[in-house]
Amino acid sequence: MHTNEDHIKLINGLVETTIDSADGYAEAAKDADNSRYKDLFERRAQERRSIASELQDEVRRLGGDPKDDGTILAAAHRAFLNLKDAVTKGDEAVVSEVEAGEDHIKAKYEKALQDTDVDAQTRAVIEKAWTSVKSGHDQMRDIKHMLKH
Repeated sequence: MHTNEDHIKLINGLVETTIDSADGYAEAAKDADNSRYKDLFERRAQERRSIASELQDEVRRLGGDPKDDGTILAAAHRAFLNLKDAVTKGDEAVVSEVEAGEDHIKAKYEKALQDTDVDAQTRAVIEKAWTSVKSGHDQMRDIKHMLKH
């Protein structure tokens, strides 16, 4: 049986990953100055920030202290640092990097959803966040495939 502590840790892990992802999108938007994806990246960054804040509210509801920044060590963050190099290679490289970050966040959420011990409200919060995250992931995957052809 999980304690609340475990649930808080689980959600905080998602908070960090989601903030990493928002930061990544914000970076990508900066790097995509003359890219048709700039607006898309900016919208996604905002969307991820609002998901993170809903997750933070859930941490508070569980009596925990919500994380308010990402993990510097996150694979997603590392992937986004590669953006600096990718920019010179055009849209496809930028999209590729963003998609790598998306794969990372998707895996984190899928793992969290396997935790059957969370209460119904916590689960609902995770699922709502996941729906939004998944649409970002799938969209990036589709753009990447489109750019390859």
